[in-house]
Amino acid sequence: MAKDIKGEAELTFFEATSIIVGHGVGSGILSVPFLASRNSWWDMIWIIALAYAVNLIMHFMIAELSYNNDGAQFIACFEKELFTGKFKKIATWTAFILLAMSVLVNVAGFIAGAAAVFNSWFGLPSWLGMLIYYILAALVVNFGMKLVGICEKISVFSMIGVIGILLIATLVSDMSPLPNHFVASTNLLALYSMVAFSLSAVMSVPQVVKGLRGNTGRIRASIAAGTGINVGLILLITFMTLLGAGTGITENGALVDLADHLGGWVAIIGYVFSLLALSTSFWANTLNLRDIVHEQTKWSIRVSYLLATVPCLLLALIGVETFVGFTRLASVIQVLTGIGIIISYNRSRKREGSAPICGVFGTLPFQIIVVLSSLIATIGAVVKVM
Repeated sequence: MAKDIKGEAELTFFEATSIIVGHGVGSGILSVPFLASRNSWWDMIWIIALAYAVNLIMHFMIAELSYNNDGAQFIACFEKELFTGKFKKIATWTAFILLAMSVLVNVAGFIAGAAAVFNSWFGLPSWLGMLIYYILAALVVNFGMKLVGICEKISVFSMIGVIGILLIATLVSDMSPLPNHFVASTNLLALYSMVAFSLSAVMSVPQVVKGLRGNTGRIRASIAAGTGINVGLILLITFMTLLGAGTGITENGALVDLADHLGGWVAIIGYVFSLLALSTSFWANTLNLRDIVHEQTKWSIRVSYLLATVPCLLLALIGVETFVGFTRLASVIQVLTGIGIIISYNRSRKREGSAPICGVFGTLPFQIIVVLSSLIATIGAVVKVM
């Protein structure tokens, strides 16, 4: 019998799906074209297909792990399933700090990316663009999961419409040839790492489990639909950017480059998409971190919210990395965290004796595949791109 899991708010199917989409459709997706331009287009196709299959299985495992622990976030699951003995507290807090740093650096990348948009669009200095974006984006999270779900849904539909407009504009403009040559195996690893990171909504999965009240069928469908939409967006954005910007792709984010190339009113459409994409990821990530901080420290929701957002702004203002650099650094920690998640899932599955979400795809061979994928993606996140 399915569990009735209570959460902060009940989400509709489309709101839950949009949280999955929103988590991945930010810095990662906008960084893929830069790495895709350093590989052949056919290599990009099989890498995206492989990453989608593995990530979908991983997300089902995470959903089942959270489901078995009444919708808990990762750290609470680690504390129950993974860490034991006299070092349990130390291990739990170490995992908490690493995961929190991953999210903080990741969200700092969203803020840096938004500042790059404001600079290209309005000519604003980076620090001012960061402050304006932070104030507007963080305000949504302040009102909780339901408003985040609603804003994610509106943004996802808006982004699909914007992509349609940009696709037409790209196809009628002067187009560049697609990259068709092999450069280096390290570039393949880097691209796989970024695609895997782009499709990763691991921290939003517990929000879906709670928001859909533990309905296993709707949880599976929501994760599959959200991840599938992100695959479609990755393909469209990458091919549009490669055709439109050609070799002029920088590390500032794909649609900033495409907008600069197309110019005019189309540039404004590209800027709007970038801000929507970055905002959906900002909302999803900071909402997740807020809950993790609240679960671990037992501090109030408001204090947890401030701790989940303010340090991101400070990191972005320091400006120690480029937009793509922020994203690759965050992916190292987040992908490594995935290994701990799979070990926790293995123990949880044995304890429960059933697999209502994963079924056969949660068995040991698939767990090993997911772990190997995480290791490959971690290596790809730190290799030098040629």
